[in-house]
Amino acid sequence: MYYIKGENRAQAILFPESFDEYILRGNPAKIIDEYVRGLDLKELQFTHSTPSYCGRPQYHHATMIKLYHCGYLLRIRSFRRLKAESKCNAELIWLTGKLSPDFKSIAGFRKGNKKALIYLFRDLTQLCNSLEKSLSL
Repeated sequence: MYYIKGENRAQAILFPESFDEYILRGNPAKIIDEYVRGLDLKELQFTHSTPSYCGRPQYHHATMIKLYHCGYLLRIRSFRRLKAESKCNAELIWLTGKLSPDFKSIAGFRKGNKKALIYLFRDLTQLCNSLEKSLSL
């Protein structure tokens, strides 16, 4: 009897597939990506910590916003779980460019930028509501 077989995981690929192919058009991750691209992050006044000269550089605000918004849509409340999902969830991997901030970085970003994040969540919700109303006409 014949079965459909998957690809050999150990097989090297000469021309790898584009990761962009895994995220289909209309996926919420693509909407979040476009929304964050259109933001003026300087105007929103996101705060950032100043790392010491020997410390690790911080993650870009846009990356953290994308991670936080997608985690909200996936109903992930725990920062530790969000960190774990950022390594295995295709949408999060695509959004963050394969970055996986640890839970302390995610928590510190939220703690330092509560007002700006509240504004962004309200703004994104209003945008989605207005799109839903315009599409239902």
